Amino acid sequence: MLRISEVKLPLDHPEAALAHAIAARLAITPADLISFHVYRRGYDARKRDSIQLVYTIDAQVRDEAAVQARFASDPHVGPTPDMQYRFVANASMAPGAPRPVVVGLGPCGLFAGLILAQMGFRPIILERGKSVRERTKDTFGLWRKQVLNPESNVQFGEGGAGTFSDGKLYSQIKDPRYLGRKVLDEFVLAGAPEEILYVSKPHIGTFRLVSMVEKMRASIEALGGEIRFQSRVEDLDLDHGRVRGLKLADGEYLSCTHLVLAVGHSARDTFQMLHERGVFLEAKPFSIGFRIEHPQSLIDRGRFGGHVRHPVLGAADYKLVHHCRNGRSVYSFCMCPGGTVVAATSEPNRVVTNGMSQYSRAERNANAGIVVGITPEDYPGGPLAGIDFQRHWESRAFELGGGGYLAPAQRVEDFLARRPSAALGEVQPSYTPGVTPTDLSTALPDYAIEAIREALPAFDRKIKGYAMGDAVLTGVETRTSSPLRIRRKDDDYQSINTVGLYPAGEGAGYAGGIYSAAIDGIEVAEAVARDIVGRHAA
Repeated sequence: MLRISEVKLPLDHPEAALAHAIAARLAITPADLISFHVYRRGYDARKRDSIQLVYTIDAQVRDEAAVQARFASDPHVGPTPDMQYRFVANASMAPGAPRPVVVGLGPCGLFAGLILAQMGFRPIILERGKSVRERTKDTFGLWRKQVLNPESNVQFGEGGAGTFSDGKLYSQIKDPRYLGRKVLDEFVLAGAPEEILYVSKPHIGTFRLVSMVEKMRASIEALGGEIRFQSRVEDLDLDHGRVRGLKLADGEYLSCTHLVLAVGHSARDTFQMLHERGVFLEAKPFSIGFRIEHPQSLIDRGRFGGHVRHPVLGAADYKLVHHCRNGRSVYSFCMCPGGTVVAATSEPNRVVTNGMSQYSRAERNANAGIVVGITPEDYPGGPLAGIDFQRHWESRAFELGGGGYLAPAQRVEDFLARRPSAALGEVQPSYTPGVTPTDLSTALPDYAIEAIREALPAFDRKIKGYAMGDAVLTGVETRTSSPLRIRRKDDDYQSINTVGLYPAGEGAGYAGGIYSAAIDGIEVAEAVARDIVGRHAA
């Protein structure tokens, strides 16, 4: 088959137009087009009054070799790549091999465990939090009753932080092996809508993710894997820089020679333990800022003009960036169309915000993080200094909110005018337990506040109304990514100074979001399998 990209048609084109467009693009007759299917469908909304759909097509044609030769120099026409996933090893190649251990059951740990189970290695998966439905009850306990469970919340528990999100399944990472297709295929098998296989920005939403995670857990268990909830790793047993086992918080000891560490970006106690054990960590850049909320209708009009809520387009999203005079960059992060701002702390007396949407994206407000990039130069002091930096501003947000996990909030007009907000206006904030109108000027470092003040009017020039007076800023967004990296080798994915330890996913500093974390989980699982088989054969 041939893959043809950049096939463009009007938003409301008739169904038959696609086949004709493919034939015209390849300079063949419609009769020479045997079959086709849509590999990817996106849209180009740069001209709001003339939105186009943009297709990537896999087509079967007569005399394919001649057609391919005719377009040999065209980067948008070529052979369809082989996207089939193939396992790199099998446990039968190493009878009696040790069972690998995976720590964490977020997207990375889930896929690491699934791939290991599918290869027959019967992994043991340890998750410090609870199963996804129990965890959901605890999370609602914070949102509705202002009661935090530090071990079961938005950050900790089955499904990881991505469970309470928009469920975005796309990334800008390079994926030459099409491992992302394996991720999407497994999600569809677990109950995700098949459209995620072809829409350019697939998403699932929280409620669907809950049931999908449960089905994937059942698949792992059916293949011989073992999943233990409320099993927090307290310490590692290292022998001359080699993993020998681990100790759980309840005192149990597990022997282990292959340990996948997929703990997420908020496992601060685990990072402290690793540092004390001499595992190599390093500080890395991340971003801090606020959540901003607008009426979703304003974003729809600004992005789609007269095509608001078109069934193909759905609720509008956006991606914005501004480079400031002070050298900082401000950008939109984790934009959630038709969603809500959620309480995402995992530690007492601190406030953290994040965004979440359901599959329908039907809530009144749009929200996104408006964040400022920072580097270790902004928080000197070693590999754990970023955690201290985050904690400082999360505690400040709790103080500004007045306690009870209320979040500090401010109208954009007041924020730009450098005055406190005494009340809120047209845009009612969605954050629960609730917000306290205040002055956010002391909620972040001065350089971040000034950068965001400069960026908002610039964003208004890109989306009319973005700096509307009643838009709401809610603080703070500090956990955009891990503040550190657990360095690993490029060839075998093991820690650069700890044999048998496989840092993985977002918490280790090697992913950002559900999709890239899942892909990293696959790659790390493959590395573990290769090492087990190689050692056993040796």
